Amino acid sequence: MSESVAVPSLSGTQEAILAAYAELIEELGSDDVSYRVIARRAGIAERTVFRNYPTRVDLLLATSAWIEATLFAREESHSIFDLPLAIREAMQRYDERPELAHVVAETAMRGVNGAAPSPGRAQLERLLDAEVPSLDPAQRRAVVAALSHLDSVGTWVTFRREFGMDRRDIADAAAWAAEAVLDRLRDRTTPA
Repeated sequence: MSESVAVPSLSGTQEAILAAYAELIEELGSDDVSYRVIARRAGIAERTVFRNYPTRVDLLLATSAWIEATLFAREESHSIFDLPLAIREAMQRYDERPELAHVVAETAMRGVNGAAPSPGRAQLERLLDAEVPSLDPAQRRAVVAALSHLDSVGTWVTFRREFGMDRRDIADAAAWAAEAVLDRLRDRTTPA
């Protein structure tokens, strides 16, 4: 979505840990990074990493949310019909940092306890309420589900892995699919 993922207020130490882990993921992959290496990169003691993130799952969830909120952050859309462009731009950002995109997607797709499934859903619902209030609940749910899915790093991973698409093709396909969803709503909008 065009709405950032909410990350709880972080201390300077937590920010350093998450930034160090994100850097190391890009360099080494997520499975090859020990707490000792993260601590060294962050310039802190290994025990400090453990105190802040006692388990790998805690660290992964926090890092995934931090990546979405900082490195993949974007401006909020002002219209539901702006989403295809926002989705196109998001897909291109994921492609610029594929290792991080995979971490965010896998955290959400594995259903890791605590992972936020659709950070922009509330914004989608607000935009639909304002611009297309005539949708019945079933139609609304279908539109929100389709757009939430299209506007996710999971879609980028699927297009990349399963279809072997390149950066431009991924951005085009996701934006085109969002346009297809929204085209059915254009004649039902409430005049501004």
